[in-house]
Amino acid sequence: MGSGAKLYPLDANVLITANRDYYAMEMVPVFWAWLLHMAEQGSVKMPIETLEEVRDGGGKAKKDALVSWLNRADVYETLLLQEEADAELVSAVLAKGYGDNLTDTEIEEIGRDPFLIAYAAADPMNRTVVSIEVSAPGKRRANRRVPDVCQDNGVSFCNTFTMLRELGFSTAWVPLA
Repeated sequence: MGSGAKLYPLDANVLITANRDYYAMEMVPVFWAWLLHMAEQGSVKMPIETLEEVRDGGGKAKKDALVSWLNRADVYETLLLQEEADAELVSAVLAKGYGDNLTDTEIEEIGRDPFLIAYAAADPMNRTVVSIEVSAPGKRRANRRVPDVCQDNGVSFCNTFTMLRELGFSTAWVPLA
């Protein structure tokens, strides 16, 4: 991604929750078409770690229409952020956001969120992490939430609805010719 263009890296929960709760693929197909359009434009992307989390049916995702959609090569390639995680940034996110000397169990509980945040930390002026998680400053170590870890690492954060407003999503959306 070129510097200067605003990018919204998406947490796995953005797609999982959208499909499950408010933009089910069969009910609001325009949302999914719009999301792909925004990915083609370079405004929305998913790091491989979060994309695989959804595609593999990990966490609360089920092998459903969303997973089938993500398993289409064209969809997967369009959404994929074509970058590798910077190991030093991932380590810094873990240390600043979750704590030092994390156990293997804690690392497993934390999951792939540090990667998502590290991708945004690579260009914090132009990247805003999107997640449905809500700040919970009292949480510690592996229980920390994405917004709080973003803040600790100087990374902007917003929820799905803020991103939709900022990118101009509307159910009346039609592609420009």
